[in-house]
Amino acid sequence: MPANGQLEHLLIQAYTKPDYSGSAIDTFQAYVNPAEITLAYEMEYDSGQGAGTTGSRMDFKKIKPGDLSLAFFLDGTGANGRKIDVQTEVAHFQTVTGYNGDIHRPNYLKVAWGRVAVKRCVLKSASIVYKLFKPSGEPLRAVITAVFTDASDDQTRVALAQDSSPDLTHVRTLKAGDTLYSLCQAIYGDPCYAPRVARVNGLLSFRQLPVGTRLVFPPLEK
Repeated sequence: MPANGQLEHLLIQAYTKPDYSGSAIDTFQAYVNPAEITLAYEMEYDSGQGAGTTGSRMDFKKIKPGDLSLAFFLDGTGANGRKIDVQTEVAHFQTVTGYNGDIHRPNYLKVAWGRVAVKRCVLKSASIVYKLFKPSGEPLRAVITAVFTDASDDQTRVALAQDSSPDLTHVRTLKAGDTLYSLCQAIYGDPCYAPRVARVNGLLSFRQLPVGTRLVFPPLEK
């Protein structure tokens, strides 16, 4: 709960840009919070098997985008102290998480609740179950079950992964204090690779590169 003791609600914010810059264009708030949130992730391996062996060699490839699963309750009876129109809330959820014609794809989303880390994601799937109806057929209660999957932009994924193995291709953007020599030392363990990396990037001179220069560091054999 927040410091003021008020209940903190789950929020789903919609963005139009993959880097989540700018302000959210819309927000969905769950007035009855989910009972649980499931975070799932999966590793991908190449299961190569050598001739004459009985086991397989599990060579790591990558971490697949993770999923966040949750279910929350919409109550239009007023029993929780706030009467809502269930169909309106369902439509709002679909607008926030669904297809956006302005960007020709579903919105980019941030899901946040309390101290659970903010997740940058997109909607993977959703189901809506109506639980109670008025005699007229108008729904009074519904449960939305949604699965969101990671949707970080390339720069964020590189920052999160922080891969430093010299047998991988790396992309770095120079910050204040960085030099080609220092980055080669960090990635390859040897600053002497700087001339080779400069040639790969088409650099005629690399001793005073400006901040913000984007460089590719390919796998190099020693």
